[in-house]
Amino acid sequence: MRLEKLCREICALHQELPLNNLVAWTSGNISGRDPDSGLVVIKPSGVMYPELTPDKMVVLDLDGKIVEGTLKPSVDTATHLYIYRQRPDVNGIVHTHSPFATAFAAVGKPIPPVLTAICDEFGGEIPLGRFSSIGDEAIGMEVVRSIGTSPAILMQNHGVFTVGKSAKEAVKAAVMVEDAARTVYYAMQLGELIPIPDEMVARLHKRYKEQYGQ
Repeated sequence: MRLEKLCREICALHQELPLNNLVAWTSGNISGRDPDSGLVVIKPSGVMYPELTPDKMVVLDLDGKIVEGTLKPSVDTATHLYIYRQRPDVNGIVHTHSPFATAFAAVGKPIPPVLTAICDEFGGEIPLGRFSSIGDEAIGMEVVRSIGTSPAILMQNHGVFTVGKSAKEAVKAAVMVEDAARTVYYAMQLGELIPIPDEMVARLHKRYKEQYGQ
């Protein structure tokens, strides 16, 4: 099997999406790019998460040509491939419709950096991209245009896209987006949000990037 290790990794990471309540039924997808060959592994379209196996993953080149796989790739493939072509630093992409984050997208609101965890993970607000058509490169173009240095973006009226140096990094960002969105939503029911000053946002993000972890 071509890119067997990456296919196994992408298949396993997909199980994190329902486990963390980020997707419903067959929605959502993860892809990973092999930095050596440039080939991309992505979820097949419309397959239930418990039924996913490494051999069902679809391997494509950056132009969308299927290199290996018998199933149709995700309907979001054009978005993933556009981002990879424009962002050589990205080797993992996740798309979800996680409920709290998507609620912000539905009302056209970014998620402000009002929690230290948001500062740590995202370095500022989780931005909002404008509404874009589904099924072609339009969403990918808007993600690249609007995501900035954040690993995550809310796409208006649609859902969440996250990126990372690896697929695992992108999945982590997707989990943290929903966690942040949930807490901020609850906070908004209690009263006015308290902003964290820009200088402190930058300091917290720098500390997290340079000091957190082993």
